[in-house]
Amino acid sequence: MTVPRSRGLATGADWFGTSAEALPDDVDDSVLIGRIWDPSVDGPSPVTVRDGEVIDISHRFPTVRDICELPDPAATVAGLDGPRLGGFGEILANTGAATRDRTRPWLLAPVDLQALKAAGVTFPVSMIERVIEERARGDLGLAADIRRQMSADIGIDLHSLAPGSVEAERLKSLLVAEGVWSQYLEVGIGPDAEIFTKGQILSAVGTAVPVGVLAASTWNNPEPEVTLIVQSSGRIVGATLGNDVNLRDVEGRSALLLPRAKDNNASCALGPLIRLFDERFGLEQVRELDVGLEVRGVDGFELEAVSEMTRMSRDPEALVRQLIGPHHHYPDGAVLMLGTMFAPIQDRDRPGEGFTHKVDDEVRISCPALGTLVNRVRHAEECEPWQFGVRDLMGNLMRRGLL
Repeated sequence: MTVPRSRGLATGADWFGTSAEALPDDVDDSVLIGRIWDPSVDGPSPVTVRDGEVIDISHRFPTVRDICELPDPAATVAGLDGPRLGGFGEILANTGAATRDRTRPWLLAPVDLQALKAAGVTFPVSMIERVIEERARGDLGLAADIRRQMSADIGIDLHSLAPGSVEAERLKSLLVAEGVWSQYLEVGIGPDAEIFTKGQILSAVGTAVPVGVLAASTWNNPEPEVTLIVQSSGRIVGATLGNDVNLRDVEGRSALLLPRAKDNNASCALGPLIRLFDERFGLEQVRELDVGLEVRGVDGFELEAVSEMTRMSRDPEALVRQLIGPHHHYPDGAVLMLGTMFAPIQDRDRPGEGFTHKVDDEVRISCPALGTLVNRVRHAEECEPWQFGVRDLMGNLMRRGLL
């Protein structure tokens, strides 16, 4: 098993890490695309990163969506050239600077017109935690008691259980008979996956900027996830890292509050870049990835965990088939966050109350093949507001003569 990169808590201007940390370990063999804000045109531009340089390719493809809809995105991008905007390290540093120089480029989330979707309860341990959330109704102390009881009652390894199988139905019947029925059992081990809208088009944030949790939330956590880039045809053409920030107390009160728990200002982080699929990196490699999570608090709290893709109960390709097909179309494609096995129960403040974020937590989501996504936690109400929408993008591209 590849061990994800581990870093200590950074301080000062370099809290977001270096370019070497942000980029894949095999960066020279990777085809990478992303987006930057270019002050010279007062708008976003698709870029590729090659030999440490950020190259503007907007003259050929005005949106990342256009690149991802190509028959062979990686081969096309590998042959492109364009204006150099600066070193990746310089632009990363400007992105995370306490006082950003707005006359120089900075990184954005690497997607634009694609729908922002996410799959939930795709790992058995996550399913159990969602059942606990629901039964505890947002009460951390009660959650600890339920967790102990469920461990004693179930006492089985759910890793090899195929959702929708006869064995899964048998387990569901057993749990129901013991009074442990939950709607999360349906999406965790039933035939239909939970796929929801994580955020609105263009609302995602990138690396080196804050992620948001609602100020009223007292039980929340990061969700480190591999995120697939999916064409309108349903073909998967790349991957990036994601943080599907979750408010456990809100979702625990009612699953009908999922939009409130999931879709808030700066609550969807993606990046730093998209790695396009080619002969070196594709879906087979994605299935084997280990995604590392590190949380470092200014209070000295530290948490580390690894989410192993091999422990998913649903195959990534099967999830994409449930997302897109004859039953549902996405003409600009979609990104699909694949879920996490990370559901933290490590106590932070008092015994039995588990984990929740604090303001200024540093969250690092890393994978050698995809780099490192770094964000600091703020209240969503205080994060930079999302103001640049689809109409703004179209108007900007028209003024630049790119549409």
